Amino acid sequence: MRIRSSSFLMRWVYLLFISLAVVVTVIELVSYSRLRSNYPLGMTMGGVPVGGLDPQETAQRVLQIYSLPVEIHYANAIIQLDPGLVGFEVDMASMLAAADLQRTSSSFWVGFWNFLWNRPSTNVDIPVVASVSEERLRTYLQTEIASRYDKLPTSAQPIPGTTDFQPSSPGQEINIDRSITLISDALRSPTNRTVIISSQRTIASRPPLSNLKLLIKQIIDENNFDGTIGLYLLDLQTAEEIHLGYQSSEPVSVNPDIAFTASSTIKIPIMISVFKKFNGILDENASTLMAEMLKQSENPAADALMEILEENTGPVFVTEDMKTLGLEDTFIAGYFYDNAPNLLPYYSTPANSRADVNTVPDWYSQTSPSDMGMLLEDLYQCSETGGGALVAAFPGQINKPACQQMIQYLKEDKIGLLIEAGVPDGTAVAHKHGWVLDVTTGVYHDISDAAIVYSPGGSYILTIYAYHPIQVIWEYPVTRLGAARMFADISRVVYNYFNLSAP
Repeated sequence: MRIRSSSFLMRWVYLLFISLAVVVTVIELVSYSRLRSNYPLGMTMGGVPVGGLDPQETAQRVLQIYSLPVEIHYANAIIQLDPGLVGFEVDMASMLAAADLQRTSSSFWVGFWNFLWNRPSTNVDIPVVASVSEERLRTYLQTEIASRYDKLPTSAQPIPGTTDFQPSSPGQEINIDRSITLISDALRSPTNRTVIISSQRTIASRPPLSNLKLLIKQIIDENNFDGTIGLYLLDLQTAEEIHLGYQSSEPVSVNPDIAFTASSTIKIPIMISVFKKFNGILDENASTLMAEMLKQSENPAADALMEILEENTGPVFVTEDMKTLGLEDTFIAGYFYDNAPNLLPYYSTPANSRADVNTVPDWYSQTSPSDMGMLLEDLYQCSETGGGALVAAFPGQINKPACQQMIQYLKEDKIGLLIEAGVPDGTAVAHKHGWVLDVTTGVYHDISDAAIVYSPGGSYILTIYAYHPIQVIWEYPVTRLGAARMFADISRVVYNYFNLSAP
């Protein structure tokens, strides 16, 4: 009887343990089922911890984090950006769907077994799915930040009474495209919501060319030059130009241009005709004569070169070449030697046909500031690109190497006066100067210089022609005014204008 009682008791004990196990299992199963309906403890959504939360709580937490303002730092200012202002929206539906898929992808019983043994769940991050209106963000940056905090540069300004300019000061402007990227990244980050805006340094553009024109006129006025002056300036980068004429201290029209005695500047057309004659490659004799004509400004060398062009009529060929290039005001009617015959009597041009301006130009050799400037432009374009009017007008006879050699000849004309005197030492100036001295009276009536200036701030063409019916004063010994100083000052202010960032 005792054995039966013991067996019966044990049976009840076993049943009790089994019942307790079933109860515990059911309780744990219920707990796991409730937990499984929420997100796993290791889950984050867009970097926001959402473990143990249901979808509604998850959405509230994520939206709360991503609706916080982004702090923008720019130009010593701190701006709080409301994400809604730039159309930032979080796609919670897509993110919750991805989280639900992740939550239900593993086996229920495997998950329950891991739950019973308190095994940690795998960390899972659901990437943020969001959009921002780039158009609205760009507009915000332009209207709310750039317009308020950008610093505009100030351009250089001329200093009255001098050939110098007050230096410009740089500005600062927001880098819109880079800032859009940085802010978009910050809007999609739950923690890194501070942005230091990217900016860029801005440099003021040169003052308008009209400012330079006023300075040039001021220089002419200060030198009390009451003769006739013609000037042509061409920016070889932008093709902007200044073209002006003065007579008796008053501006005059330059349409058509003013006719001046070409003097030695006519040697530039002679040089071009000679290179054309030799198809761009000079022989030893022509090279020697060319150096004498341009470097030493020898007139006999110029006559010898024109004689090579055509015996007794070389000047006519130079004139015809200028007409082919469309330069109507430029001609040479005879040789340089005394009492040379005039091969083109009464050669009429638009410039010398004017009745309102008369510089008494030499009937043997004439040009205008714009004609000579355009000829130098053609030479420059040919030397730089191998194209332009010279190559088009004389195909197979003028080419890039020939033009580069012509430029080199002009660079060897070094006198240290006129346009050269207005630029720093070492500046390349390809030019030809000229003046006419009445040997019987010792009086100058005409001074000219035509140049291509190669400066760090840009290359340009400058031609200046001056005439006075009584005498062009080279330089007043006390005031240091006069034609030489006027040419140099004009050259200096032009150089300074093109090189505002340089000392």
